[in-house]
Amino acid sequence: MKYYVAVLAGAMSYGILSTIVVLAYGQGYQLGEVVGSQLLTGFILSWLFALYTKFKHRRKAREAGQRQGAAAPAQAFQRLTWKHRLLLMAAGTPTVITGLVYYQSLRYIPASLAIILLFQFTWISVLIQAVSKRQRPDKVTLLTLLILFGGTLLAAGFLEHGLREFNVWGIVLGLMSAVSYSLFVLFSGKAVPAAHPAYRSAWMVTGGLILLCILFPPTFLFNGLIWSQLLVFGLLLGFFGAFIPPVLFAIGVPHIGGDMAGIIGAAELPVAVLMSSIVLHEHVSGLQWIGVIIVLTGVALPELYKYRLSRSKTIYS
Repeated sequence: MKYYVAVLAGAMSYGILSTIVVLAYGQGYQLGEVVGSQLLTGFILSWLFALYTKFKHRRKAREAGQRQGAAAPAQAFQRLTWKHRLLLMAAGTPTVITGLVYYQSLRYIPASLAIILLFQFTWISVLIQAVSKRQRPDKVTLLTLLILFGGTLLAAGFLEHGLREFNVWGIVLGLMSAVSYSLFVLFSGKAVPAAHPAYRSAWMVTGGLILLCILFPPTFLFNGLIWSQLLVFGLLLGFFGAFIPPVLFAIGVPHIGGDMAGIIGAAELPVAVLMSSIVLHEHVSGLQWIGVIIVLTGVALPELYKYRLSRSKTIYS
């Protein structure tokens, strides 16, 4: 049960980010300052956690070695070469692109719409996998995509208000964040999977921070802006965005499986919409909430189908 709770808490942490970003924009902070303070906080927290994990593991190994009379403790972690580190840093760069285009979209469209557009990574990931493997999606997947598309039209408010009421550039940025996040999901799972999760996360955040510093030089560190309210926003975004979710997912996903994690991870969507409604006072109609429920149903459908299929085999075997 604790592993399900871990993944749920990680997804809910992601859900509050858009609200914090909009509040930071309201205080006059710019995109590079917001994302930079987030990644800097995530970088510090991730490496502190990685070093703590290594120290704790070595201490346990040393104690075990003393009890067994061993001369040296067992190796705590897989030794990472610089090739491994570079691969992990490269795998972390799509998160920066995702954050940049997603947070920039919040300048043009409501947070409740931005998170729905980001959630289109669900079908974009399927499309990328189908193209890369040259395999046509099965009927369940196609039905899932149809449900997701219909739910998105409702949840985004397109059917109520039409596309003209929304900023086209904001919608494009929201969809770009979905594409970037799909690439992150694709690459991150294949980058040095044998490495310890704490070190995988730390090196991926490092790669993201380096790319961001190239795109947006961190002038806020030298002009004193970091000691303003930006520090509070950076700590919140770094803690709930760059640190807590990767750690909790690393704990929970190996035990509950990627498919179930995808379903529970969908909790990010209603949390983000709810936060934008309560904190930012954005109007979310009943029809949009129905769309959110339909999207969540579409995310859960493939796993529910697998569960029903496996249960039927168990009954008739």
